[in-house]
Amino acid sequence: MYVSHMTDTQYLDRPQGRIAYDLAGDGPLALLVPGMGDLRSTYRHLAPVLVAAGFTVVSVDLRGHGDSDATFDSYGDVETAGDLRALLESLGRPAVVVGNSMGAGAAACLAGAHPALVTGLVLVGPFVRNGAVTWWQKLALRAALAAPWAALTWKAYLPKLYAGRRPDDLDEHAAAVVASLRRPGYATAFSRTTRLSHQPAEDSLGGVTAPTLVVMGELDPDFPDPAAEARWIAERLSAQVLMVPEAGHYPQAQRPDVVGPAVVDFLRSVTADA
Repeated sequence: MYVSHMTDTQYLDRPQGRIAYDLAGDGPLALLVPGMGDLRSTYRHLAPVLVAAGFTVVSVDLRGHGDSDATFDSYGDVETAGDLRALLESLGRPAVVVGNSMGAGAAACLAGAHPALVTGLVLVGPFVRNGAVTWWQKLALRAALAAPWAALTWKAYLPKLYAGRRPDDLDEHAAAVVASLRRPGYATAFSRTTRLSHQPAEDSLGGVTAPTLVVMGELDPDFPDPAAEARWIAERLSAQVLMVPEAGHYPQAQRPDVVGPAVVDFLRSVTADA
């Protein structure tokens, strides 16, 4: 579904299916994890910058998304963290883990449970705790993202998450996301993923020792107060914070001119310390 501009797609065998990833570059390892309902091509602007800066970059698709299989029994932060652990163990070395949205929650779970595998964390538009949502809002969301019309709902909603500047290639990327969901089994996997809880991610924060950078779009519509959410995370992880102007939930694609240099600087600092 997503044709990488870096390498051919590779696969990691897991007990109930395969996880797709690509790998390029030479140097300290950076593992890029997208959010729910997205593809690893969400890092299409960031990954080449990191490769050029001297890093090995691994971009992965979530289970039930993109080129990964939709044959798994369960989906969520803990399950994704298990996939990331298996991938890093197969590569034989730790990484700075860059996670967007749900991918940030999974990265926190991984860092809390397996600190030796995580050199640093970059949490982008991070969901590391549950928001204040009423029972009827949860019910409405579940209905809106039910498998029969999940692709149609996500097609309508996804552009709203790009508040502020929109990438020139957003239409192409969004079309790939929707096409991915329309394949047999993938809308069901996506719908099941939307029912996850981020409580395991919040529970993991106390065990995270890796240096952390929080990257938050100033206009991120997924948070009532993006700056306050970034501060809340930073206080718990002693993290640096980068607030990105004119960006919503995907600052790595919306403002690569801001995010790219900041992530390169952070990766260089933590890998030099390591």
